[in-house]
Amino acid sequence: MLRPFHIVLVEPEIPPNTGNVARLCAATLCPLHLVGKLGFRIDEHAVRRAGLDYWHLVEVIRHETLLEAEQRVASFDPERPAKTWLFSGHARRSYLDAKFERGDALVFGKESVGLPRSLLEERAGQVIGIPMPGHVRSHNLANSVSIALYEALRQIGALALKLPE
Repeated sequence: MLRPFHIVLVEPEIPPNTGNVARLCAATLCPLHLVGKLGFRIDEHAVRRAGLDYWHLVEVIRHETLLEAEQRVASFDPERPAKTWLFSGHARRSYLDAKFERGDALVFGKESVGLPRSLLEERAGQVIGIPMPGHVRSHNLANSVSIALYEALRQIGALALKLPE
């Protein structure tokens, strides 16, 4: 099965954010890639205690590095190299100007500091952000993933409603 998109969280720190992103991934059939050190446990006991009754519906893949995650994403569809989109509050380009394609990786950094500045500078052409017309610094991680993923799904025509039979 070809997954619509790959959601990549680099060193997420706040369990409820990752739980909400996991639910989003389960609802949209997108694998959740967790990179680096997590700020919490995701073993069976911790997941059960947190009441994440949908965790078994999420394809969770752990990686030590972002490069490992990107290589794994590429292995899902070797015919078409997936693009990696790096989301940042420091972006100069809106996610609304990006052309998402099925299988792309949407990468988000840790809640406290985002993605490393060196990575954003090295890959400036892949950095996009969510416009913030208000006076807050950024959206919550789970909200950011939702906003970005649903725009990506819209672009590939993957949001047709299923009517009850």
